[in-house]
Amino acid sequence: MADPEAYLADFDGQLVILDEIQRLPDLFQNLRGIIDERRRAGQSTAQFLLLGSASMDLLRQSSESLAGRIAYLELGPFDALEADDIERLWLRGGFPDSYLASSGRSSARWRRDLIRTYLERDIPQLGPRIPAETLRRFWTMLAYAQGGLLNASVFARSLGVDSKTVATYLDLLVDLLLVRRLEPWSGNAKKRLMKSPKVYIRDSGLTHSLLQIEDRETLLGHPVAGGSWEGMVIESAIMAAPDGTQASFYRTSAGAECDLVLEIPGVGTWAIEVKRSTAPKAGKGFWIAADDVKADCRIIAYPGSDRYSGGDDIEIIPVVALTSALAALRN
Repeated sequence: MADPEAYLADFDGQLVILDEIQRLPDLFQNLRGIIDERRRAGQSTAQFLLLGSASMDLLRQSSESLAGRIAYLELGPFDALEADDIERLWLRGGFPDSYLASSGRSSARWRRDLIRTYLERDIPQLGPRIPAETLRRFWTMLAYAQGGLLNASVFARSLGVDSKTVATYLDLLVDLLLVRRLEPWSGNAKKRLMKSPKVYIRDSGLTHSLLQIEDRETLLGHPVAGGSWEGMVIESAIMAAPDGTQASFYRTSAGAECDLVLEIPGVGTWAIEVKRSTAPKAGKGFWIAADDVKADCRIIAYPGSDRYSGGDDIEIIPVVALTSALAALRN
């Protein structure tokens, strides 16, 4: 865009949608002048809708250039509340073109192409100079370790780099909203708590593509199945939760564990255990963890369709019902 101010002047009074904004970072300075001029004329909102891949540099630049003039909304893939088939969501992930593909093969091909595009085009355009094959290897390692505690030294040895470099790679994938780093609960429990975060690839379909899993039968027989299901449920729950919710996990060296702790403003603390079984039961470790975090609500999320009591103040809830209950708290 050679003269953005002259071009955008033709759309005064209209909402202008600018996609792939990460390719034009210098445009923010122009937008600031245009927005300020229109605000003086009485047009205060709904001037521009900016879409594109997120990066920390881009967000920083936009916040510096458009401070007080911009609001952010993270748009994730489909979650359990938006999809009509939870099993297909798990296998294919929530990117619309993947989830809605006409066949499993077409879905897998789309995800492979997305991964390649990120590695070969999008990430280099955002600045980092990391060999595509190195980053692919790291991303694949994270897929194998889905839902596990981060051990940077193990990744570093496998990649032939140091732990600080691994941290840089992880920060990049987190900034791009491709990986979630779930921090351990840090409340005042008088117990030895795990201090390493857990890492999840945020879209289960990408996890499966990185591991070359293309069908449900292969997935069910793969060691990553449990971690992949857990990651999908946790991602759906976090994205549905009200703004300001603090998400973490709880684990002690003695074995007390809770997959997800949600501290919801004005509501309380929810302790959530994720199960793949259709007849889930709470273990002793979950009871202890829920007591330790002083949970107001104790939930086991599972793939069934019935909601019922699990005893000892524990509710057994379908994944879709859990997501729906969290989304309702936004109102």
